[in-house]
Amino acid sequence: MAGIEKSMAQYVQDHSKLKFIFFGGKGGVGKTVMAGVTAMWFAKQGRRTMLASTNPVHSLSGLLDQNVFGQQTQVNGVPNLWALEIDTKDTIERSKADIKNKIQWFLKFAEISTQADAFVESATMNPAFEESAMFENMVDLMFKNEYDVYVFDTAPTANARRLLGMSKVYSLWVNKMLKSREEAKSLRELLSFSKKKEADPLMDYLVDFRDRMAHAQQLLTDDALTAFFFVTLPEALPIAVIKRFINWFHDFGIPVGGVLVNMLIQKDQVNTKSPEFVRNRVAMQDSYMTQIWSDFDGNVRALIPLLDDEVRGTAALGNVAQYVFK
Repeated sequence: MAGIEKSMAQYVQDHSKLKFIFFGGKGGVGKTVMAGVTAMWFAKQGRRTMLASTNPVHSLSGLLDQNVFGQQTQVNGVPNLWALEIDTKDTIERSKADIKNKIQWFLKFAEISTQADAFVESATMNPAFEESAMFENMVDLMFKNEYDVYVFDTAPTANARRLLGMSKVYSLWVNKMLKSREEAKSLRELLSFSKKKEADPLMDYLVDFRDRMAHAQQLLTDDALTAFFFVTLPEALPIAVIKRFINWFHDFGIPVGGVLVNMLIQKDQVNTKSPEFVRNRVAMQDSYMTQIWSDFDGNVRALIPLLDDEVRGTAALGNVAQYVFK
């Protein structure tokens, strides 16, 4: 008979060193709620916990019923819990300034007399630039190591895939850049009459960046420290989305903690006198639950019922916690 082989509570107990926890899935499945519930649960275990949103469309402030945008804020009434909606605009502006400095270094090295602004505008017009800036901010948060546990509410899965995969992509890119830089530097020194070695701030930056990305990749792929949980509804599209991306996360070496199924209609509240619409929805959910047990064999961690009110505020999160950490 289908059923939960290892619950969320058991998984966390078996992974006592767990430090970086990510929640993802299709938009609208309840990622923010599950992240909030999990962060609050860890905080109540006495662990200093950061709940952070890397989703450009933030909803943490609404969930917690307090403003946590742009700064690390202690959550009202919950000891050991802080929350943060990363300020994407501020991150992008800082990244633009940083890129401008790097381009100016390159132009000076190459003895090209032009302004860096045009290059910066071109570099930052890429749609992936916002995700790149967000990744940098997320990594900064992780590296500071100010909390015992970090729980991340990520963007819809396709964005989360690119976000978390950047550590590996960046590493490949930087290694190619370093090789090109070494070749250019060697040629420049060969053609120069001066034996004096010039400072190379761009090379220093690339080496530092490579080491930084290697460290990020090490943390993100450590199955003792990191776990990515997918949230789904008992419906075709959200199931298909996470089926597709679970394999990708495995390929990148990011540990998958399991799947949480949200918004299940409680059968004990449905009978033959219930509206046909409700009975039809229950039948549909039953069908997709059969698929979920089959597709995610052994990896379903929790079943969360469809509640009769929105989840907002810490009291409501505490109510959901009884289902997530059953």
